[in-house]
Amino acid sequence: MGYEGVPGVVETREAFGETTLVVDPARLLEAAAHLRDEAGFNVLADIAAADYLGWGELGVAGYIGTASGRDLNAPGSQGYARRPEPKPKRFSLSYHLLRLADEPLRVRLQVWLDEGESVPSVVSLWPTADWHEREAFDLMGISFDGHPNLTRILMEDDWEGHPLRKDYPIGGEPVRFSGEE
Repeated sequence: MGYEGVPGVVETREAFGETTLVVDPARLLEAAAHLRDEAGFNVLADIAAADYLGWGELGVAGYIGTASGRDLNAPGSQGYARRPEPKPKRFSLSYHLLRLADEPLRVRLQVWLDEGESVPSVVSLWPTADWHEREAFDLMGISFDGHPNLTRILMEDDWEGHPLRKDYPIGGEPVRFSGEE
């Protein structure tokens, strides 16, 4: 299927049998409406937010799982050592859309944002986006313009910070075990 007529598309990527349309954040609502109304993508399956803070800055190494497990004390590249491609901005939002027709089809609509940037809400197009957008707001701090009720959904209302960000401090409350004094 061709996506040439989708407004606001800045890049189209094909990888692993999936199509990703990278869209200018200001034109997200326009592109989403086109995909729903003109191309028949009538289901919003998910909105996935990712934080790429520090992406590609450190050396390349990692761990690889095998049938017997993995050795966390022996890091290595396990194959071709290469740096990941740089990302355009810190955060990505990926809208996973489905077309449920004679031949089911999926497409990923993606936008890139920096700290403090917001994106238009798609709740008016897909009402299920309400929960997905609130989750991205709560856990990543991404704001959605025009959302009808952009409040926390998983964390307490007075919670400080956004726990899925890479710069969120790791730690927490000390745990008291029953055998300790």
